[in-house]
Amino acid sequence: MKDDRSKKGFRPLADPVAGILDPVLRKRAGITIELVQAWEEVVGPALGEQSRPLKLLWPRRAHEDDPFQPATLVIACQGFTAMRVQHETGEIISRVNAFLGFAAVGRVKIEQKPVSHPVVKRRSLPPVDAATADKISRSVGLIEDESLREALQRLGQSIHAEKIKR
Repeated sequence: MKDDRSKKGFRPLADPVAGILDPVLRKRAGITIELVQAWEEVVGPALGEQSRPLKLLWPRRAHEDDPFQPATLVIACQGFTAMRVQHETGEIISRVNAFLGFAAVGRVKIEQKPVSHPVVKRRSLPPVDAATADKISRSVGLIEDESLREALQRLGQSIHAEKIKR
């Protein structure tokens, strides 16, 4: 069986980073990187853009025989979003528990603080001739999801530009 390091090509940066960050997040914040990465999918795009999970606060157990008690999920958000999170607490708890696969969360605590998301700067698309641009547009034209269609069109232009460079 071959080692993963022997494979050539690109590997997502998230793979090794998740392996490093996940134990740290579990120890420090009681939360997994999967929940942080999938936050927008779990709570929906409207709340996901304006909030983020900070940590899970697990109640202390005096003895191993003590019954399981769910954790408190601490969510960072700003301004009006805090009211929305408070209003949708029940739904958030059920979605997070469904994501985690068990009833891990019983309460939500809101911390009002700035929620910053990294700004991703996109490079300008490489120029393509009109015939190539038309061919790419026709091949992705039947895709209903607009963001997927645009992403595939950008990918097509980038691939064509790479072929020209060689």
